[in-house]
Amino acid sequence: MAQKFMMAALCLLFSTGALYAQSVDETLDQARQLEKQMKEAEALAKYKEVLKAQPAQLEALIGASELSSREGNRQKEKEDKTRYFNEAKEYAAEALKAAPNDANANYAMAVAMGRLALISGAKEKVAASRDVKKYAELAIKFNPNYGQAYHVLGKWNYEVANLSFLEKNAAKALFGGLPDGSMDLAIANYEKCRKLDPGFILNYYELARAYNKNDQQTLAMDVLRKAVTLRPVTQDDPGIKAECKKMLEELQ
Repeated sequence: MAQKFMMAALCLLFSTGALYAQSVDETLDQARQLEKQMKEAEALAKYKEVLKAQPAQLEALIGASELSSREGNRQKEKEDKTRYFNEAKEYAAEALKAAPNDANANYAMAVAMGRLALISGAKEKVAASRDVKKYAELAIKFNPNYGQAYHVLGKWNYEVANLSFLEKNAAKALFGGLPDGSMDLAIANYEKCRKLDPGFILNYYELARAYNKNDQQTLAMDVLRKAVTLRPVTQDDPGIKAECKKMLEELQ
């Protein structure tokens, strides 16, 4: 009798575990589908559901980090932006604990730190910018064809090339300065991203800004003309395309 009871208990345990795994897989699939449908807040909620069940689930940690960075960027108030970006950083940190050599985990951290840098004061911006470069370069190390990591490096170069006097002084005081960043390197990295990921609309917008800043308006317009023909992939893409169209009209 005891043996039969034990066998029944084991069967129940294994079947519960199978259903549990199936539930996590189903929720992950729902998150992926919602991303494809450009319903990113709903996708983020699904990734968080997965993490409640499996806190170290790598895909969910990376997805939650990237979507938290995007959701934060859409917020109007700095306090809300900061909260989302810090959550993105925390998810990325957990992903890196689970898989330090994963290109996507390193990319997610580079993005989160980049978002934090853009809304921070001079000292915090300079400190965060060092991590942006570090993690973007690690993402490329682990995946040399990671187009969007090159985009992050392009953005890093653009921002460093345009640091204010106060920010340059902060960099010098904190770290003895920052590695040289230039508009030419920003353009080179954006162009590398365009080659590797030709459908990434945000990269076209930032590349056009860099060309325009570098007094290469003809090239900027060429990039913008291409951008407005691309199919939206993320929730932000329609708005980015509208900004590209606006910039193109201003340059013509």
